[in-house]
Amino acid sequence: MAISRRKFLKFSAGGAAALGVNLFDNPMMKKAFAAAIQETPVIWVAAGACSGCSVSLLNALSPRIQDVLLDQVLPGHHIELAFHPTVMAASGDLAMKAMYDTEEKPFILVVEGSVMTADGGRMCEVGESHGHGIPATEHIKRLGGKAKAVLAVGSCASYGGVPAASENPSGSIGVTEFFKKEGITTPTINLPGCAIQPDWFISTVAAILLGGPESVKVDADGRPEMIYKKLIHDNCPLRGHFDAGRFAEKFGDPYCLYKLGCKGPVAHANCPEKRFNSGTNWCIDNGHPCNGCTEPDYPFDQTMWGTVPIQNATPPAAYPPIFTDNKKSIDVTPGYAALAGIAAGVVGAKVLKKSDDSEDRQGEE
Repeated sequence: MAISRRKFLKFSAGGAAALGVNLFDNPMMKKAFAAAIQETPVIWVAAGACSGCSVSLLNALSPRIQDVLLDQVLPGHHIELAFHPTVMAASGDLAMKAMYDTEEKPFILVVEGSVMTADGGRMCEVGESHGHGIPATEHIKRLGGKAKAVLAVGSCASYGGVPAASENPSGSIGVTEFFKKEGITTPTINLPGCAIQPDWFISTVAAILLGGPESVKVDADGRPEMIYKKLIHDNCPLRGHFDAGRFAEKFGDPYCLYKLGCKGPVAHANCPEKRFNSGTNWCIDNGHPCNGCTEPDYPFDQTMWGTVPIQNATPPAAYPPIFTDNKKSIDVTPGYAALAGIAAGVVGAKVLKKSDDSEDRQGEE
């Protein structure tokens, strides 16, 4: 059975991604893709992170990662993953040369992981120079000033994430905060998530290629509004239980997870629509509260399992409050007072009607 050249290249790319091989280290393969298409190199720097966002991206389904690397993201535009320490085959000086060669032309910088600033950045090093490790802070600072756009991928790169949790001996901060300290003004877009949904990265890159970084409208926290505008709570499949005052008291209960620490009322993302693992599942469908990983406060200093104030989403006043002492015979709350007032009005109206009817009958007699 004959196989087309395109199918062969896609198959090769899929196998390469699974095996951690960088196709673009092969000059023959690189030449095969060098048609009259505008290529935008991507330098992906892994700082203080677990590589979870890289793993998530490699699990992209539609489009698949091999399609992203081989096909045109937009007509006439193709991205080249020129440097990625997790999946490229090269190592040592060869890998660092790929980074240095790429930064001499227009490129997009992607930072995964927090920027570890303590001890001169020595807690996270990428490559060597004269026998000494190079702090990731040096690369991010140098590349950040040269890139035409910067994507802070994941909660750690966006706001510091887990490495920046309480105590924080690593001095971890987000890319935007680091750039402010260094006076770097390159357009930077935050894509928080632990880990990111692959479509968040791919759609943002496509938007940058189409209209430049300035075409991506971001919110006050630097996140693309097209992804992070909606509250998780507003689209949660358990929202009906919240409105009706039905709350899970323990894991496994089939009700709203707010009292178990769900951060849906303050978290912004399109997780309910996109889901993870090729669109099959996400936190809520798995019976776990949303942990608010797209928010600057993540992982929340107080406790991951504490409740958050409800500001923009509240249950209707006619429903029971979230926390009710079942031992009380009467719970005087605005909601219950309203219901009691309605009930009293109905009962009063019926009593008056009966009284009027009785008087009318007496008058007739």
